[in-house]
Amino acid sequence: MRKGSSVSEKKQEPSVWDGFKAFLMRGNVVDLAVAVVIGAAFTNIVNSLVKGVINPLVGAFGTKDLDKYSSCLRNPCTFDEATGTATSGIPIMWGTVLSATLTFVITAAVVYFLMVLPMSKYLARHAARQKLKENTQELIEVTELEVLKQIRDELVAQRGSGHGER
Repeated sequence: MRKGSSVSEKKQEPSVWDGFKAFLMRGNVVDLAVAVVIGAAFTNIVNSLVKGVINPLVGAFGTKDLDKYSSCLRNPCTFDEATGTATSGIPIMWGTVLSATLTFVITAAVVYFLMVLPMSKYLARHAARQKLKENTQELIEVTELEVLKQIRDELVAQRGSGHGER
């Protein structure tokens, strides 16, 4: 040990703030934040579709508000109209679940048909073009090799036939 040196020399560790800044500056964190914001905006569109189109279609067979569909587990079920909560009985609010399920199915369908399916088709076409480009490159290399072999064979044949005529 050197004289005058500290017994416990510590390595400088990055501060918590530096680590947090590095975490935030990663590209995938920014992409995730953008996805969350777009997802929240998209949720409003889907909710509007369910409330403006799906609920009235379902309302043609019953009530326009799916949240009002319920069953009573223990009678009598009565509701306070102001708050919408049950004052007696045990209601099963299956209309709310149906509404949420329809919202999920519509969201999943829109995401699949408008985002996932076109992107997968694009990626498949891109991969096919890339493979075709690689195969063409290999074909060109093989063709060049074959041409060089033919030239060599012609030169050997000319040289061989030329020696006999002298």
